[in-house]
This record gives sequence, C-alpha cells and structure tokens, in this order.
Amino acid sequence: MMNGTLVTEFLILGFSEMPHLRVPLLFSFLCLYMAAISGNLLIMVTISASPALHTPMYFFLVNLAIVDILCTSTILPKLLDSMMTGRTISYGGCMAQLFFFTWSLGAELLLFSAMAYDRFVAICCPLHYSAWMGPRVCAFLAGIVWTISLTNTSVHTGLMLRLPFCSSNVIEHFFCEIPPLLKLSCAPTQLNEAMAFAADVFLAVGNFSVTILSYGFIVASILKIRSAEGKRRAFSTCSAHLIVVTMYYSTVIYTYIRPSSSYSLNKDKVVSIIYTSVAPTLNPLIYTLRNKDVKVALRRLLSCC
Repeated sequence: MMNGTLVTEFLILGFSEMPHLRVPLLFSFLCLYMAAISGNLLIMVTISASPALHTPMYFFLVNLAIVDILCTSTILPKLLDSMMTGRTISYGGCMAQLFFFTWSLGAELLLFSAMAYDRFVAICCPLHYSAWMGPRVCAFLAGIVWTISLTNTSVHTGLMLRLPFCSSNVIEHFFCEIPPLLKLSCAPTQLNEAMAFAADVFLAVGNFSVTILSYGFIVASILKIRSAEGKRRAFSTCSAHLIVVTMYYSTVIYTYIRPSSSYSLNKDKVVSIIYTSVAPTLNPLIYTLRNKDVKVALRRLLSCC
C-alpha cells in the first residue's frame, strides 16, 4: 500500500513463486521453529537447574540459546503467518523485524568468538582458566557481546529509517533484511552499503578469523594428546563445532559483503534459511545435547518431573 509516494507497508514475496511447495514448506518451517524453541528452552532450563553446569562454557551456551530464540521468533512466526494468511507487513513491523534480527545476528557471531576463546583457554591454558574465565570476565564478555550487537543494529536500523521507499513495496525475500530492502529505496544507499560492509568485515570476517585461530591452537593441543580415544573424542567435538561455525559465518559473509545490486532471489533465500532457521535448530544438538554432562543433568531434571 502507498501513501502518496511513500511505502506504508511491504509485500513479502516469500516462497510465492513455488505454490506447489507451500504445504511442505509450511510444515518444514513449523517443525524447525518448534525444534529450535523447544531445544533452546530445554538447554536453558537444564543448565539453570544444574549447579554442576554453572561454568563459563555453559554460561555462553545459555546466551547462545537466548540469541537463537530471539532470531527464530523474529523471523519464523511472521513467515508462517504470511504463508497461511496475507503476505503484507507494516513499515513499522518491517523495521522492528530488521532491528531484532540484526541484533540476534551480531550477537551470535560475537558469541561464537567468545565460546572459541573459552575453549582455547580451557584446553591450551588450563592452569589459568579460573583466573582468565572467572564470573566477572564472563559477565564482561557477555555484556560486550550484547552491547556491540545492539549498537550495530541501532546504526543499521537508523540508517534504514532515513531511506525513502517509493519505487516499490515488494520485498523479494521471506523477511525484512538489509540487502533486499536497499534494492527498494529510491535514494542513494552507498552509506548503508558501506556500513553493512564494515559491520560484516568486523562481525563476520573478524570473528571468524578469531574463531578459526582459536580452534587452530586447540587442534595443535589435541595432537599432543597421547590417548587415541581422547584424540578421537576431541576431534569429534571440534569438527562438529567448526561445521556449524563455518556454515554460519560463510552464509552471513556471502549475504552481506556483496553490493545489494548482486542480490539473487532464489539463491539468497536458500542461504538465509541456513542462518535464520537451520543453524538455531542445530546449535542445541551440536553444542550441548551431545555433551555427556548435559545428558546426565537432563536425565536428572526429567526424573524429578
């Protein structure tokens, strides 16, 4: 809908070009949302109710669970609603979705670095772990994560709010994200693109480098383990973590480090599904539910119910 020359609401195309897949996609996204919410809530409750898990590693995992719930709850309910009823979203609703999604995205990328640093200290510098990863340090790192990500999304949303949208109101995507929104503006978007590029270099490329470097030191320490079984278990854990981290960072870098003019409808939708729906569902399985200590705490919690 247009008010003069200004957009008052957007039409989200979503997956309308694939009407034959509407029911399977609706069922798939509903399952992903339910799995992400239940898995992350289960992790939060299990860790909170188990004093043995009140350690830095699980502290960051609780923060990761909060971020995943924020991310999926920002995107998937509206997507499901648009697939069942209408495909419109108000201007204010679109900007709110952009704000909370960008907040969760930045927090997730920063948390991966904090978690990698925690594992680096635990494995490579175990004698300094209690000093370097004490409660105050963990709280400080978590505060930095949420503050930087909040500042980042405030800047991007503020820059988006200053743009007029008068050429079209059709978003060729399934939610309000920076690249497809920039394509709709009838004003220069160089500043928005420059800020998105700078944020991606810092949050994605920078944090990915820190994460990979940390795991590089971790792998070097693992190779010194004499026990073959110890090496196998350590490599199994690290490889699973690296798969999720690489999948998440690579898709984010692909989406945000390019100019908006190169935005591709179908390809970018598939990429976005990975970091908005698939990764938040996999994180509880890979980071915690495969963990022996979490399994024990979960059994105790369920036995008390």
